[in-house]
Amino acid sequence: METSKIKSYRELIIWQKSIQLVTNIYRLTRDFPKEELFGLTSQMRRCAISIPSNIAEGFGRNSQGDFKRFLNIALGSTYELQTQIEISLNLEYLNIENYKNLMESCVELEIMTNSLVSKIKAKS
Repeated sequence: METSKIKSYRELIIWQKSIQLVTNIYRLTRDFPKEELFGLTSQMRRCAISIPSNIAEGFGRNSQGDFKRFLNIALGSTYELQTQIEISLNLEYLNIENYKNLMESCVELEIMTNSLVSKIKAKS
């Protein structure tokens, strides 16, 4: 990836897809039990927000090393969110269709992030 050719993190497909994931997480967690507002709901939202935020921050550092580091942080948040989605299914806060859709989005972001990190490593 040539970040010099991309003028804004907003052009990155990975950032765009992660923004959509955040939107979906917010919509679905609205229906979680009120007692989860400061628990699982809050945690899932913070994890989801962390993904595009770290992609954007890493891109903005204008350093391949920093970008790679922030992508790895975003990847960690993706794994954390997957765990919380699994817990939400087990607690029956999510139905199977919403669970599958969220997990597919997370796995897609995981693959994209790992690919981008590999491309940055290859350039180093």
